[in-house]
Amino acid sequence: MISRYIETIKDCKLYTAYNTNVDAIKYLKDEDVQRLVDEFDHKEIIKRIEEYPRVIEEPLDFVARLVYSIMTGKPAEVPLKDDTKLNEWFDKIKYDEERMGGQAGIVSNLMATLKIDKIIVYTPFLSKKQSEMFVDYDNLLYPLVENNNLVLKKVRECYRDDPTKINRIFEFKKGLKFKLDNKIIVANQSTRFIVASRPENLRIETKEDVKRFLPNIGELVDCAFLSGYQGIKEKYSDGKTAKYYFEKAQEDIKLLKKNKKIKTHLEFASISNIEIRKMVVDYILSNVESVGMDETEIANVLHILGYEDLSNKILKESLVEDVIKGAKILLETFNNLEIVQVHTIYYILFVCRKDNPLSTKELEECLEFSTILASTKAKLGNIRDINDLYEGLKVPHNKYGDLLKKIAEKFNDNGYKVVLSPSRYVEKPKSTVGLGDTISSGAFVYYITLLKKKEIL
Repeated sequence: MISRYIETIKDCKLYTAYNTNVDAIKYLKDEDVQRLVDEFDHKEIIKRIEEYPRVIEEPLDFVARLVYSIMTGKPAEVPLKDDTKLNEWFDKIKYDEERMGGQAGIVSNLMATLKIDKIIVYTPFLSKKQSEMFVDYDNLLYPLVENNNLVLKKVRECYRDDPTKINRIFEFKKGLKFKLDNKIIVANQSTRFIVASRPENLRIETKEDVKRFLPNIGELVDCAFLSGYQGIKEKYSDGKTAKYYFEKAQEDIKLLKKNKKIKTHLEFASISNIEIRKMVVDYILSNVESVGMDETEIANVLHILGYEDLSNKILKESLVEDVIKGAKILLETFNNLEIVQVHTIYYILFVCRKDNPLSTKELEECLEFSTILASTKAKLGNIRDINDLYEGLKVPHNKYGDLLKKIAEKFNDNGYKVVLSPSRYVEKPKSTVGLGDTISSGAFVYYITLLKKKEIL
């Protein structure tokens, strides 16, 4: 089975941008969290949780949002104020490992390891340390301009004197417990909390030298996986605004498609800033063929579109039927969208129009491949070799799978194809960082490859 999947995707050519960083990972134990909360007045932590800080401006903000994430079992990513003293406080924490972070970085390494034909990855920051986080394979390339020509070189040969963006990742497992104000808090899910650095001089953009060659890059690939827009700020010290960078990002998509109608995918993310979230919808979601998100992210998009009741229902109850309704709304709202993909702990879902050229069986194959990738990554922490996927294949589908599939099948009519694959549930994963990116990119690349085989691309 694994060899058939790998054989299917081997001819795919992928472009991915923009965000890469180094992830400093801390695997939290009970005593780690207890030590953190005991640094502060417990009542102050509770008060700050209620205030729900959307930017970490001091350590108390971090502890409050971390505790909230543990209490709710929901992953979160919160930006860190670019402040020297605050960074020094986080640097005092002893992290367990460093590895590739950022959606573009994670996806490019994964696809290179799966031996697809070509990956062109672009990131505006590429320090020596960052370049060394990329796997050293011949199919993983970086675009440069030399003598006024576009050249592609192995990523590790292309580093510059750039700063390194470091995100701090705090992983915790189901069952983790600590005491807060005489109450015992127990984690009901394994997930992670990300403290995302936002360096002032990092801009989510394609630099002008490479930008003019984006039509040429588009000709060299079948599809593009785009992410990192959550890193755009509302305002910068030089007077530029988020609107400026979103307009540039929208231009990038159009340039990629200028000479060849490649398919583009937006990987959504946890975005605290509502204005930035709205701009991702207005400028990016309105220009791509595919989008990947979790249930919280689709709820946030629905809220922006004016569907507040459905949004709140998804946030509170996470019912698969409500998520499907939400996905249909996105397809009705954005004619450019071909496919909406939603991943949760228990399932991955495709919703597309009835006239989609792939059959429900083929769409299900895309999803099943992605669940194997996800269970492998969750079980082992990383995918370093194709043979690792046999470990993921051993993980059974979760116990709610049959029920979820029956619910989804009821919606497979009235102009839509709805396909659901239950996740292979690893109860205590070694790592959860990048699981959504792994699922989305696996499903998207497989989808593109099947379209290519039908000579639709």
